[in-house]
Amino acid sequence: MCGLAAAIAARDVDAEHTPGSQLASCARDAQIGPVAQHSKLSPAERIAVRVALVRMPEELAGLLHGLSAAAARERRAGLAFSAVEQVWHLADLEHEGFGRRIERLLFESQPLLPDFDGDAIAAERDYRRRSLNDGLAAFAAARAANLARLDRVRDTEWERSGVQEGVGPVSLVDLPLLMSQHDASHRAEISLWLAAGAAPQGAV
Repeated sequence: MCGLAAAIAARDVDAEHTPGSQLASCARDAQIGPVAQHSKLSPAERIAVRVALVRMPEELAGLLHGLSAAAARERRAGLAFSAVEQVWHLADLEHEGFGRRIERLLFESQPLLPDFDGDAIAAERDYRRRSLNDGLAAFAAARAANLARLDRVRDTEWERSGVQEGVGPVSLVDLPLLMSQHDASHRAEISLWLAAGAAPQGAV
């Protein structure tokens, strides 16, 4: 396992989602304490993280395949988000959170990056009434766009930095790892949600 992949695994183990606890969605997404500043990614490390990031939309679709619209809206196991809320949260954060952070870090000098309040946005946009399949498609499209942006980053640009609200200094090199951490957190929540009840079958 390469250095960055090992770091992702180690930090996932230390996440606050401990077995048997009641879980809430990330109100301040990808803000798990102060951001660790990482050295510039090697080509091998970028590939390892990219593989994980590419895989997430397909994994998510596989986990939630066959859920009915009613089942996708259920809240289970003390979790703050239903399945459809999880998916739309991931989609909007990918576009409006990570996507905009990538762009601003690339093209602005020391930008102030605003917080993405996932709980407030989920309530405001009423994710629970939306289509699960549309959310999966939106997440896949936003993730593909962000990966395309990251693929174009030059070696000299990875150290470009700014300040993220509620976190502090953050560099472009930190974002792939933060994206992977966030994926892992929500994948774990969705797995617990699925385990909490047998979901009805049917198209959404």
